[in-house]
Amino acid sequence: MLPVVPMDRILISACLLGRPVRYDGAGKPLADPRVARWQEEGRLVPLCPELMGGLPVPRPAAEIVGGSGADVLAGRARVMTVTGEDVTAAFVDGAEAVLVLARQSGCSHALLIDGSPSCGSLSIHDGGFSGRRVAGSGVTAALLTMNGIGVFADHEIDRLVTMIEAGARREPEAG
Repeated sequence: MLPVVPMDRILISACLLGRPVRYDGAGKPLADPRVARWQEEGRLVPLCPELMGGLPVPRPAAEIVGGSGADVLAGRARVMTVTGEDVTAAFVDGAEAVLVLARQSGCSHALLIDGSPSCGSLSIHDGGFSGRRVAGSGVTAALLTMNGIGVFADHEIDRLVTMIEAGARREPEAG
């Protein structure tokens, strides 16, 4: 008899489920049958680090200035709004709350919206509010990665599925 493999739970940016949590009060629904199936199976754990850090909806657009999410966590960069407000503490608090949620929920993977100063895993905006993206990760994506949680951009679902399936095929470790 094959061992029962627990279903992997997946953190997901709430905006990808259509929830109106983005800075502009909108969602950004991700229409993918796998995401819909995971939601039906109760495998998704929705989150918005910026709300979890205490920021409102709507809120001024924010970008990382002086580096990436890892630099923010190390104190070498800041998260600033287009209006000049330093919201670094809220972004760090939100990232830490997401890490706690991931651990409590048993999530080893996250599907996050790319380009966000919180959730971007491949790209973030350049910090000049120019609309230009640069390679890098947001604050939450960086913290999750540093803590062994696989982070995938919203357009990397195929890669996420491959990683989940590879994990499910692994043999249990002998104890």
